[in-house]
Amino acid sequence: MSKPLVFEKPLGMRDTLPDLYEIKSDVRSIMEQVVRHWGYRFMQTPTVEYYDTVGEASATLEQQLFKLLDQEGKTLVLRPDMTAPIARVAASSLKDEPLPMRLAYAANVFRAQQQEGGRPAEFEQFGVELIGDGTVSGDGEVIALMIETLQHAGLNDFQVAVGHVGYVDALFMEILGNGERVEQLKRYLYEKNYVGYRQHVKQLPLSSIDQQRLLQFLQLRGDASILEHAEALISSTPGYEAIEELHQLRKLLKAYGATDVVLLDLTLVSHMTYYTGVVFEGYAQELGFPISNGGRYDTLLSRFNVEAQATGFGIHLDSLLEALQPQENNGFVHCVIFTEENRDEAIAFSVDKRKCGERVVLQDLKGITDIDAFTGTFSSVTYLIGKRKEEGNDD
Repeated sequence: MSKPLVFEKPLGMRDTLPDLYEIKSDVRSIMEQVVRHWGYRFMQTPTVEYYDTVGEASATLEQQLFKLLDQEGKTLVLRPDMTAPIARVAASSLKDEPLPMRLAYAANVFRAQQQEGGRPAEFEQFGVELIGDGTVSGDGEVIALMIETLQHAGLNDFQVAVGHVGYVDALFMEILGNGERVEQLKRYLYEKNYVGYRQHVKQLPLSSIDQQRLLQFLQLRGDASILEHAEALISSTPGYEAIEELHQLRKLLKAYGATDVVLLDLTLVSHMTYYTGVVFEGYAQELGFPISNGGRYDTLLSRFNVEAQATGFGIHLDSLLEALQPQENNGFVHCVIFTEENRDEAIAFSVDKRKCGERVVLQDLKGITDIDAFTGTFSSVTYLIGKRKEEGNDD
């Protein structure tokens, strides 16, 4: 058995160093305040869940689940997302609460990676779940709230793509005829492999008209005008209903003042298979991956024996920080350096400073090996040495 490397971490795991931790904490605090103002309540769930409940209910791929066994031999998983655990809680501990129910969370989730590639295996997700509301108003609320949360966090240049799984399923089923062929074609959309999508469509045993319908589908991205083109491609009732929901959603987002950052994209398909209706993703300038996503999941609660429609969003906090590119700055920190004979005075001095809201480090002079290097990290330094008190290094 080889000895593990001293400084190595498991694949995809990261350390959060003090400066980044402070920044992340500040951003999270701002977002929590926004979400609370919309009436959402924060909650926590266990890091470890049963595979037979949350593991199977989650849409995360089997190979991405972190599995382990408890002492009774039951299979557990590190939670791969927060939607399934909150659905479990809503169907059990909160089952007697009136609906709709507005819940929020900030928690680490875990998804195993087969190779590094810069992808984290553990990351913090911040989000909300609106449970028990099946209206378009609910969809509009969570999208508008996600936009406002990102804006208050300091993100200015971003866009939200909005699609509808119901429309994609209706169009593809209308043309392809069976679920397996539908899912195979949707996979290209999820991977955003449009070249592969076109090649696959051209190889399908379809009429030239149906092939053109599937190829024209890729053009359904833009403003509200694309909904007319979407309607011309479909003839089924579910497809028309999805288009009507998107018309209503556009009106709702206009009322929220959020349409400036919203782009309709009917080709949008999520890897989360429990989504059933409106889906959306948030993209920041110059990042090639979404920083947030969400959608309607009207059948997930039924896996926990509760019939309730729901929608929600999640924000990848580390991706958001990458988009924000914040400067590492902990703010004003005061340092008090003392000798043994001035210890009591130094403690009293630091207590007074902290009561005034200042951040204070209290340090015995004997514990410092390089005083210049140590004091250079602080905004202000006070020396309580011997019978004199000196202040220096004020910025």
